[in-house]
Amino acid sequence: MGVSTYTLADFTSPVGAARLFHALSIDSHNFLPKVVPHFVKSVEFVEGDSTVVGCVKIINFPDEAPYNYVKNRVDKIDSSKFYLKYTSIEGDIFPDTLESAVFENIYDSSGTGTHYKLVAHYHMKGDNSMDEDEITTAKQGIQLMFKAVEEYLIANPQLYA
Repeated sequence: MGVSTYTLADFTSPVGAARLFHALSIDSHNFLPKVVPHFVKSVEFVEGDSTVVGCVKIINFPDEAPYNYVKNRVDKIDSSKFYLKYTSIEGDIFPDTLESAVFENIYDSSGTGTHYKLVAHYHMKGDNSMDEDEITTAKQGIQLMFKAVEEYLIANPQLYA
């Protein structure tokens, strides 16, 4: 099994790291379906909650999306460093060539804002590799979702303040 690593996001935002981390990592189950329902329909917890390692949640996508769901497990969370690592362990988003995907969300304070980075480690079946078109599509979707989240937080400065 090979591992392919990609940086899916590398953005600077005027929104503070603590606010972005809370919206996208801690309270994402409430925040994302409300703010970006065209990306996330709902989030259900299978085990634990969003603040504990080992938490397992199912993210359901909207009916018009090409996929139905993905199941994620939280592997590491460090609220003091605004860091979240989780593994996508199941879902119809996986091509037949992918075993699992590990994602690292890094929110570094940068002046009054944030430098956000999302790194994906794709654990492939056999000698397979990720399709470059799928990586490009993922990057575009993440950028659109991040911009929508950022705009919402800017428009609502009291949220997660």
